[in-house]
Order: sequence, then structure tokens, then C-alpha cells
Amino acid sequence: MKINWGTAIIIAFGLFMTFILYFVFKVQSDSKYDNDLVVEEYYKHDSHFGEEMDRIQNAHDLKQKPKIVTLQDGVKIVFPNVFEGKNIKGQVLMYRPSNKKLDFNTPIILTNSELLIPQKKLIKGRWDVNMEWQYDGKQYLTKEVVYIN
Repeated sequence: MKINWGTAIIIAFGLFMTFILYFVFKVQSDSKYDNDLVVEEYYKHDSHFGEEMDRIQNAHDLKQKPKIVTLQDGVKIVFPNVFEGKNIKGQVLMYRPSNKKLDFNTPIILTNSELLIPQKKLIKGRWDVNMEWQYDGKQYLTKEVVYIN
């Protein structure tokens, strides 16, 4: 049986499409390849982007900024002494890019100007720390990436 070049191109194209479709169906049907959105309501989130940038700028303009430190016993957030702990309100979102189910919020309740997020709540790998807080009526947003070993 002899195959001319036109038939060979059609067969190659058909095999290539089958190969691609196999991987598309495999990724879509396997829960290991979770492809959820980063933010559920991204249009709503993006409409507040200007406000978010203002809060980030407020945090950037501080002379003494809160520090996020990775320790053996967890992640410690240390506020400078110029801030009175009782006047700081807000929350810390620990965001895990690889698994949405591991994300959690922690309210900012300081002990000696510090907040400790215990190691038992964190698994190894990358965490995005988004700290939204307010002090004396001014809003701040601090974002940082930490790696837990």
C-alpha cells in the first residue's frame, strides 16, 4: 500500500489532534490538575485595584514598616514600637498559590507588638502573605512572599 503526501499530511494532522485532545481531557478530568481561578470574582476584585494600590503606597511610605519573619515555630509579624498594638485592626491572609484549600485568614491580635502564625497551620513551600491593616483611620496593605522549609 502506497500513501501519497496528501494522505500522510491528513494522517499526521489527525494523530496530532488526537494527541492534543488526549492531554486536554486528561488535565480537565483529573483533580490533581486543579485549574480554579485565583480570585473567585476577579472583575469585582479588579474594580478596587486603585484603592489597593493606595493602601500599598501607604504601607510603602511608612518610615518603620512591619516585618514578616520566617522562624522555626512559624511566621512572625513584628510591628515597630511606634504603633500602639490596641489601635491596629486588620487581618492576615495566608495564600497558598498551589492549593486554594490551604488558604486561611488570621485576625491581627498582637502580643508585645507581634503576631505569630504557628508552624502547624503551614505546610512546606511558598506562601503569599497579604496583610490588610488599619491604624488611626489609615488603611495599609503589605504583601510579601515567604517560603516555609
